[in-house]
Amino acid sequence: MLTDAQRDIIKATVPLLETGGEALTTHFYELMLRDYPQVRPLFNQAHQASGTQQRALANGVLTYARHIDQLEALGPLASQIVNKHVALQIQPEHYPIVGTCLLQAIREVLGENVATNEVIDGWAAAYQQLADLLIEAERLIYDDMATAPGGWRGARAFQVIRKVPESQEITSFYLEPVDGKPVLNFKPGQYIGLLLKVNGEEIRRNYSLSAAPNGHSYRISVKREARGLASNFLHDQIQKGDTLDLFPPSGQFSLRHNDRHQVFISGGVGITPTLAMVEAALQTERPITFIHYARNVHVHAFANQLTTWANRYPRFQAYVVYEEHTALSGPQPHAIGRPTATQLSQWLPCDGQFDAYYLGPKPFMALIRRTLRDLGLPDEQSHYEFFGPAEDLN
Repeated sequence: MLTDAQRDIIKATVPLLETGGEALTTHFYELMLRDYPQVRPLFNQAHQASGTQQRALANGVLTYARHIDQLEALGPLASQIVNKHVALQIQPEHYPIVGTCLLQAIREVLGENVATNEVIDGWAAAYQQLADLLIEAERLIYDDMATAPGGWRGARAFQVIRKVPESQEITSFYLEPVDGKPVLNFKPGQYIGLLLKVNGEEIRRNYSLSAAPNGHSYRISVKREARGLASNFLHDQIQKGDTLDLFPPSGQFSLRHNDRHQVFISGGVGITPTLAMVEAALQTERPITFIHYARNVHVHAFANQLTTWANRYPRFQAYVVYEEHTALSGPQPHAIGRPTATQLSQWLPCDGQFDAYYLGPKPFMALIRRTLRDLGLPDEQSHYEFFGPAEDLN
């Protein structure tokens, strides 16, 4: 139980963490990955190298410390963390490892004159409080997944029944369970966890489900990243008939239930979860606007799908923008260049009565969010998701 004195200690350390939070979390990861190799599969080394994992943890620690007196304010952040943990199958036994390394990092980065025994004890109690909350929330989700129709616990074997190139960079994998039983339903926009063995090393990755739920199979569409250990393995090594281990679907990026116009804005591989969301939205009577940005026609995945929807559904309107355009034949874009407020204002509903869902690289999403705000869209009608650690778009 966190005492009032310990709460005061936590709040007093917030300014110190604000000035050195990322240094602390960088040291934390170095300690943990060095001393506890069993947790390495849970972390994407590319996110470590870019610093996104450290920044996400620093933001989470600071947010928790700032709201130590009002934990209900953590709602969206806590839900985001829980969903990421569930997709990677974080278990209760992982939490003591994290706690040990976090306390050691606080002591070593802040120094013993600042990180006194009282400070360490306060943070130990605060961390345990947070861990207990997350463990219980995750337990409830694991239990629900295991008991739901088509559900399961832990890893489940799926066979690749089709492997389809969608562009020069993106390939789709169609997956059916080896046991032949039904699969768990999911909310369009969610992702699955994938357990891989690459060069004898276990790694875990999340991939968006890129087709609407059908009760018997899943589809993921994976972009080949230049230094992506998992994506290159999937593209080069995994073939039709191979088996992959999947964790159940998770994630909070999903459609809101209302009658408003639905707008989807995607950049690059950010198109993958929006495809499943559009399929679901097309089953309603709501008008839909889809805006997709790609580097060029060669990396534009699912162009034919957008054309098919536009021809079949009068209330579906699609716009495509290429950053560069050199092809004289094939699909022609509606514009050339990058997103602009002028461009978006021409294509978005003029009354502001719409929900916007957007996904892509962080700079792209930051630009879209600023533009939507400038156009007067309330934040509660603006929805986005991150591939990887959640960051701050402000």
